[in-house]
Amino acid sequence: MTSSWLHNLPLWQMTLVAFGATCLAATAVHVVTSWLAAGPYRRSFMAVSPGLLSPIGVIFGLLIAFTAAQVWNDTARANVAVATEAGALRSVVVVSAVLPEEAQNQLRTLVRDYIEYTVNTEWPMMAQGAATLKISPPSLNKALQFTLSLAVNTPGQQTAQRQVATSLEQALEARRERILVSRSEVSGLKWACLIFLAVSLLFAIALVHCENRLTSAVAIGLFSAGLATTILLILSYDRPFSGVVTVTPEPLLQVMPADR
Repeated sequence: MTSSWLHNLPLWQMTLVAFGATCLAATAVHVVTSWLAAGPYRRSFMAVSPGLLSPIGVIFGLLIAFTAAQVWNDTARANVAVATEAGALRSVVVVSAVLPEEAQNQLRTLVRDYIEYTVNTEWPMMAQGAATLKISPPSLNKALQFTLSLAVNTPGQQTAQRQVATSLEQALEARRERILVSRSEVSGLKWACLIFLAVSLLFAIALVHCENRLTSAVAIGLFSAGLATTILLILSYDRPFSGVVTVTPEPLLQVMPADR
């Protein structure tokens, strides 16, 4: 698991870390290969075929693509879950207008309490990856129980009661999805594989161009710049509810019922 402090850095600091670490690794590879190429095995290192770059590069590119797809898919899932939850809660507030006034006020209060709990308590926990499904939101559970136990008389109120109950269940399901996504991130094994392949590719580039140190430095520098940019993008989107690019509770705040 990657460190939380790295994900919570401001963008400029995260950029410095990503580019700085990549440049240090690239410099070390360049120095080591230059030293090896000047030794007794110079001819052996110079005989490394440029064709070696292609298979390593393809494997590295595929792993980058799969990792980036996971990260951006998690962000999309998080946005959909929050939007679905907000839409369901808005439906509860709108449809409850058909119910008796006392029931309306009770449901609006419970929805408002739930949103406040989500924003003030659950969101910081999700940012730390500590939110779990073990803790059930009391306000939303009370709202569902209250809706199901409500005595209604007219057909319109009966329809509204069913719709409100359905919307509350949708909100609970969207919350479950939101919390599950908040615990998703690029695993330590994937990061280890990415770093190992990146270093292998740096060594391959350096060995292929070891005959000319300037050419080797330029080739390593260009690849390192692309590598650092890729790492920065993945780090920025790695955790949907924390870090530089984060999913905010703004949709929930927009549907929060006003006090009466």
